[in-house]
Amino acid sequence: MRILFITDSLPYPPFSGDRLRVYSLLRRIAARHEVWLAALIDSADREDGLPHLTELCRRVETAHLRRRHPLAHLPGLIGYALAGRPLELKFQHSAALARRIRAMTADQDFDLVHIEPSSMALYWESLSPASRGKRLLGFHNVTWQQYARLSGIEQGRGDQARAWLHSRMMRRWEPRYAGRFDRCMAVSEEDRRLLLSANPRLHVDVVPNGVDTRALRPLPGAENPCALLFVGKMSSPACTDGALYLCREVLPLLRREVPDAEVWLVGADPPPAVQRLAGEGVYVTGRVDDVTPYYRRCAVSVTPIRAGGGTRLKVLESMALGRPVVSTPVGCEGLEVADGEHLLVADSPAEFAAQVARLLRDKRLSERLAASARRLVEARYDWDLIAERQMQIYAEVVG
Repeated sequence: MRILFITDSLPYPPFSGDRLRVYSLLRRIAARHEVWLAALIDSADREDGLPHLTELCRRVETAHLRRRHPLAHLPGLIGYALAGRPLELKFQHSAALARRIRAMTADQDFDLVHIEPSSMALYWESLSPASRGKRLLGFHNVTWQQYARLSGIEQGRGDQARAWLHSRMMRRWEPRYAGRFDRCMAVSEEDRRLLLSANPRLHVDVVPNGVDTRALRPLPGAENPCALLFVGKMSSPACTDGALYLCREVLPLLRREVPDAEVWLVGADPPPAVQRLAGEGVYVTGRVDDVTPYYRRCAVSVTPIRAGGGTRLKVLESMALGRPVVSTPVGCEGLEVADGEHLLVADSPAEFAAQVARLLRDKRLSERLAASARRLVEARYDWDLIAERQMQIYAEVVG
């Protein structure tokens, strides 16, 4: 099968959840099918991953996403507004990538075109009129829900208004535009139901996020039995809020019970607000090439997320590595996990601190949760199983 995969960033090295998902699927699909890749290159992308992707794929086409002053986008934004398109999507449009996609689909007869995530859906219009391949759209989250939540945690009024406006525009546009595709994929049953509630005509399958259970094996006991680990892309508003929530509201309560508790915030591009948290037992690393040493040090993995959407790959990563997890309800939503069986769930700072303290003190509880969570990811969330599901959908659509 000949497949064109269109995505919003170079998926290798996979230093964020979105990139990890795309790369994990792409690598397995390319082992069985002929895959062509079209991707944007952002300023945060490391182009040293291109040779590896070229080895995996039949061909890789890229285009740099030009970062310009918002006023330079004004004519285009007016056009998007008049067409009823969400304004934020204008900032992800690359005329160069659109031209390359049109040329590729004019020259090659693809069996299907897979676009992921949904913020790239407008590149559907870049396909050559001669292209007869089936078209699939992957949702990493339901964008209008994600931004509705973000509007409630943004600190500045301008950011709040921008998130609220994007949520409202995406709520009208996203499910309607998805109807142009032959099939859609969501990462959870919750997201699937949300999409169908907005457009019952969609055909939506669930292709969850996952983890490589062969590469990630359970670790021995923590080097510091009082250390907590929060892993995420710290520049994202949801992770920034989570880091501030953890250190300002949860940690002081936890230290009443565990005075020596320390926190590690591991992830790319921490903004100044997160960098200022460093000190007095709080460590901010920025991007790291390997998170395993930090899991080795820490006894508990925490997911203090209060906004966002989709599902958290870092929860699955923690479970694969044998570290017990404490999460907010939002942090673990969409995953088939049970509170008290696979992880502990906490919905307030006091409850979060109490659940972490339980795990730091009760080694038997920590080991039981970690073992149960490991069995879960092996049975339901291994990337090999998930890629098989993705390829089954390909066969159904093309068949």
